Amino acid sequence: MTTHIALHGVSKSYPGNAGAFVALQDVDLGVSPGEFVSVIGPSGCGKSTLLMIVAGLIAPSTGSVQVGGSAVQRPLTDVGIVFQDDLLFDWRTVLGNVMLQAEVRGMDRRSAEHKARRLLARAGLEGFEQRRPWELSGGMRQRVSICRALLHDASVLLMDEPFGALDALTREQMNLVLQDIWSEERRTAVLVTHSISEAVFLSDRVVVMAARPGRIVRSLTIDLPRPRAMDVRDTEAFARYQHLLRDEIGYG
Repeated sequence: MTTHIALHGVSKSYPGNAGAFVALQDVDLGVSPGEFVSVIGPSGCGKSTLLMIVAGLIAPSTGSVQVGGSAVQRPLTDVGIVFQDDLLFDWRTVLGNVMLQAEVRGMDRRSAEHKARRLLARAGLEGFEQRRPWELSGGMRQRVSICRALLHDASVLLMDEPFGALDALTREQMNLVLQDIWSEERRTAVLVTHSISEAVFLSDRVVVMAARPGRIVRSLTIDLPRPRAMDVRDTEAFARYQHLLRDEIGYG
C-alpha cells in the first residue's frame, strides 16, 4: 500500500541533568494518501512530539521521516497545522485571518479569497467574514483556524488537540464540521486527541501509544460507513471500538 507519511525507527530524546529523557522510541508508522488517522494515548506519551516531527518542526534523534516520498529535513510547506490554541489575530477579520495564509505564501489573492469564502461557508461561517475573532465563540474560532490550515491546498493536515478546550456539545459539533470539510477533498490527516470517542468517530484508523518512552502498541482500523452521523455513537460497533481502545490504554 502506498504511504504518504512514513516514519521508520523514529526516536526522540532530550538531555537532562538526570540523564536523557526519551520521549519517543522506535516508532514505525505509515499513513496512506487520504487516510484519516488519530493518535491516542496517556498524557506525556509523545503524541504531540510525533506530530511535530512529521511537520518538520522537531528533528528526530534517530530514524527517518518521509512525507510525499521526500525526506523531512526542515519545516514542511505542504502541510496545514491546527493547534488547540486557534492562534487567530484579533485585529484581523475572520476572512483576513484565513487570508494570512495566502499573504505569507504569495498566493493569487483573487483565487485565494474565493477559496477562503468557500471554506468559511462550508464551515458554517458564511456571513461572519468581517467579524473579529473576539466576537466569535471558541468553536467558531477553531473553524476559522481549520479553514486557514486548508487554504493553500496542503496535502497533509495535522491537528494537535484542536477541540480540547471546547465544551462537550461544541466538540461534537466540531467533529461533524471537521468530517464534512475533510470528506470534501480527503486530505491525509493525522489527529492527536485524548478523546477515544472522537478518534473512533473521525478516523479510518486509530493508533495507540503507550506511556513513556512513547511507542505504538496498536493500530486499529475503524470499519464504520461514512459519512458518520452522531447516532453512530449509539451502535454496538462503536461501543466495541471504544472498549478495545480503552483496554489497550488501560482505562478499562
